Amino acid sequence: MSSTYKTIRYHVDNGIGRIVLNRPEKRNALNRELLEELHHAVRDSASDSAVRVVLLSGAGSDFCSGADLSGLQRAFDAGVLEQMSDARRLANLFQDMRRHPRPIIAAVRGRALAGGCGLATACDLILAAESAQFGYPEVNIGFVPAIVMAILRRSVPEKRAFELITLGEIYSAQNFGLVNQVFADQTFDLDVDVYASKMAAKSPSALQLCKSLLYQMDAMSFDHALEAGVQVNAIARMTDDCKRGIERFLKKT
Repeated sequence: MSSTYKTIRYHVDNGIGRIVLNRPEKRNALNRELLEELHHAVRDSASDSAVRVVLLSGAGSDFCSGADLSGLQRAFDAGVLEQMSDARRLANLFQDMRRHPRPIIAAVRGRALAGGCGLATACDLILAAESAQFGYPEVNIGFVPAIVMAILRRSVPEKRAFELITLGEIYSAQNFGLVNQVFADQTFDLDVDVYASKMAAKSPSALQLCKSLLYQMDAMSFDHALEAGVQVNAIARMTDDCKRGIERFLKKT
């Protein structure tokens, strides 16, 4: 499967769908081909019953440096409709990541900047090496981290989001505020595998329902969120995973 890709690598191993951005000579910068192949791999993993968790990482020393600026420069003369079509590729990818039935984990070593930071933020969880760096420096070149704001605004308080996108500074993994776990550089790969394997061992139906319900609540009132919870609660009780889990628990007690 991975042989069909040129700018990424993808394979499934013990329930983990491993997607690796594979342009290390360009610090895994996002060009059109990479975005299309990444989107294809995300969709592949969503329809593969063998995948329990998706792990996204970067080849080489960095996770992703953001958009390939040489590609953006070549598009300067395009009209607004063509510009919007190009930008929509990233938006569509983020939508499919959000709707993916499995947890998507970003494993960040080195730098995750601009669109690369946005890509990590679009994942459900971020694991970072202690020396990793994050930031949205787009404002420093007169650009805007526009598409990722939809995710960032839901992930941190409003004033923190404003600071992140307008100062354009670089932050350590410890100070970024969106990292779930920070691991030592020396043991990072092993620690990430242990974390991902632990999640891959959980009930697939429970993980899918958790992710779907959590993100549906973004635009819900409190009453509607409670009602959605009632419905998912009932659905969860009817799954085979839940029935087996309760049987195992009762046998232990």
